[in-house]
Amino acid sequence: MYIPTHFAAGPEAIHDLLTRPGTANLVTMTGQGLLATLLPFVYDPSVGEHGALQTHMARNNAQWSEPAIGEALAIVQGADAYISPSWYASKAEHGRVVPTWNYSTAHVYGKLVIHDNPAWLGHHVRRLTNLNEAKSERPWTVDDAPERYVSGQLRAIVGVELFITRIEAKTKLSQNRPATDIDGIVAGLHDRGQAESAADVARASRGRGDLKPGRS
Repeated sequence: MYIPTHFAAGPEAIHDLLTRPGTANLVTMTGQGLLATLLPFVYDPSVGEHGALQTHMARNNAQWSEPAIGEALAIVQGADAYISPSWYASKAEHGRVVPTWNYSTAHVYGKLVIHDNPAWLGHHVRRLTNLNEAKSERPWTVDDAPERYVSGQLRAIVGVELFITRIEAKTKLSQNRPATDIDGIVAGLHDRGQAESAADVARASRGRGDLKPGRS
């Protein structure tokens, strides 16, 4: 991944990308070529040397049964948003501004391990469900469904665990814009209903120091 210094994600930003509820595109090179599946995941920092991403896929999905050649890649995507130059104070000052796109992403590399047993899967789906239901007023739990039904659902999936070997991460959140432009960007994103992207820009702008404009 191309990562200009001023867009390099720090440990806190990487942790936020991995721990917030979300999905990742799991990409593997196999004897059948490149295979990819979008999957929800849970990050477990206590597993392996660098932690692991734990997920699952349909048993009928051929990706899990095709051995990965070399490292597997999980592409984690945070909030992203179009940034209009009309939001910049710089537009009124000199007009030398263009649109751009803000985003946060982590390319997580590692070794895949397949889990095909009910105990691992049962623990995994509970963790995944609890993570995504955490902000609900009336959170649903796996135990709300009949045990026999849940057992049948577990037989239809296979557990997939990516033991992390390295991470490349980027937070392109307008850190290269002058401080006078940041307020306009945050306000513009809020007006468009993109509160998460606005919060990411505000967070990235704090303590950034003096940064020179760069390309994405």
